[in-house]
Amino acid sequence: MPESRPDLRNIAIIAHVDHGKTTLVDCMLRQSGQFRDAQLTGQQILDSNDLERERGITILAKNIAIPYKGVKINIIDTPGHADFGGEVERVLRMADGCLVLVDAAEGPMPQTRFVLGKALEVGLRPIVVVNKIDRKDARPHEVVNEMFDLFLQLGASDEAADFPYLFASTKEGYATTDPNICNDNILPLMDLILDKIPAPVVDVGQPLQMLVTTIAWSEFVGRIAVGKVNAGTIRKGMNVVIMQKNDKQTAGKISQLFTFDNLGRTEVHEVDAGDIVAVVGLPEIEIGDTICPPLHPAALPRIHVDEPTLRMTFGINNSPLGGKEGKFVTSRHLRDRLMRELEKNVALRVEPIEGTEQFSVSGRGVLHLSVLIETMRREGYELSIGKPEVIFRDNNGVVEEPFETLVIEVPENQTGPVMEMVGTRRGLLQEMNHRNEIAVMKFSIPARGLIGLRTRMLMATQGNAVINHRFEGYKPREDAIPGRSTGVLVSMVSGKANAFALDSLQARSEPHVAPGDVVYEGMIVGENSRNEDMDVNPTKEKKLTNMRASGSDRNIILKPARRFTLEEALEFIEADELVEVTPSIIRMRKIILKEVDRRRINRTKNA
Repeated sequence: MPESRPDLRNIAIIAHVDHGKTTLVDCMLRQSGQFRDAQLTGQQILDSNDLERERGITILAKNIAIPYKGVKINIIDTPGHADFGGEVERVLRMADGCLVLVDAAEGPMPQTRFVLGKALEVGLRPIVVVNKIDRKDARPHEVVNEMFDLFLQLGASDEAADFPYLFASTKEGYATTDPNICNDNILPLMDLILDKIPAPVVDVGQPLQMLVTTIAWSEFVGRIAVGKVNAGTIRKGMNVVIMQKNDKQTAGKISQLFTFDNLGRTEVHEVDAGDIVAVVGLPEIEIGDTICPPLHPAALPRIHVDEPTLRMTFGINNSPLGGKEGKFVTSRHLRDRLMRELEKNVALRVEPIEGTEQFSVSGRGVLHLSVLIETMRREGYELSIGKPEVIFRDNNGVVEEPFETLVIEVPENQTGPVMEMVGTRRGLLQEMNHRNEIAVMKFSIPARGLIGLRTRMLMATQGNAVINHRFEGYKPREDAIPGRSTGVLVSMVSGKANAFALDSLQARSEPHVAPGDVVYEGMIVGENSRNEDMDVNPTKEKKLTNMRASGSDRNIILKPARRFTLEEALEFIEADELVEVTPSIIRMRKIILKEVDRRRINRTKNA
């Protein structure tokens, strides 16, 4: 018979990017009384890998547990960026409630709507935390009203729309019921969690059912399956059957069992329904599978994740400089690595391209795929990446493409360039508000129009624009969207770039290489001021004579070479170009390296 587990609370922390989720977890850890100061050093403690710390964002969902007043609180920290929505969608199935963080100045943002909608779909009980009330432009009570409107727009039930809320400053480490009254701890929020988040209601007497929502990997024990025990009891050494997709059943045995304890995991002998566990010993298990006893095989509904909207072509690095830096340089290495990524990245799709050694890799956005590429690069892989392309679909004969809700915050005196740039990319203004001399504009724009928009927008607004977007849905395909308005300089020789040659080129271009950089034929070495490509010789040296003449020599002053980040390079290239990624450098090149071959193909196209 179903019964409540008052000793447990399972909560997910969800919010728009940079609204303070991981900082809130820091506060809860520090004030739980379970750690010495030396154990909790720095900020964003859960953002543990290098990419998360460098970018200042959460990429992977993480589990921890904190005891409070005799209750174990399982906490799931989730990403805030729309491109990592797949992480959010799968882990919400482990929770019974959620903390919805919202900035006291910005209010609900695109990703707030997305994550809250997903939480309401699975029936989570929400608590709204209006964070950053210490900001000078904070408007906490208005934000609470905006959140109420958002709940109604998302079709929340009367019970969910009557949400409890608190005000907080996770940076200063406190939560309060009145934004005008500050205290020195986060305990009001902890008490509210125990009071308002429902304890899991489970049936321990029923046969075991555990839905796997996360796969971790260890070099020592292999796959580690993480999920919530929905019914029954799971034990170490237990024989189980794994209910997989397409009605496949696989037998297995649990060799180790762990529960989450503070920042780590503790090995246990058995766990009753309602708790979140990690299971070792099932080498073929996948996300979405259900672990059951052999005599009662019954699968839970599999995790549904929204389909990808963007794809890129991954291939080996076959440039003249390929294979000189990486440890993994063959198509077999690339295929094996992508297959391993599929095991834990539920929003990713990988398909081999027939007749080639390349792969079509689909994901939620440029950032989603670029994080995968950056991770592979740091692991020692060399690869070449094609231009990002959106995924079209056919709906009863109508070609549709993905659209995004784009929100841009910019100083009021810079709205002109924003409107012009988004308008040329088929963006439609839906709403515009003003707050403290900041214009907040909301657009509906084809996902194609977002490719390359961020870099150009930041340049047009001197870096003042704050850009956020989320997937809106599929709509009929729009007309062509203008691409890059400039051509590129393409090296026609191999060698080392020379200051004399770059000096003559910089008057009509923006260089991408510096003196001494190695270049090869077909490599992109600069951006042309005109709209056509130009083949150049960046290695040309000054001819020397034995004659001296007054005024014939002058100092060469070069503009600094523009160095692209991975995302900037992916947004910059066109369909006939590739990004070459190695462990130490990012280059751009033409797909066809030889100038004579490119000219012949162009003549054939124009014939």
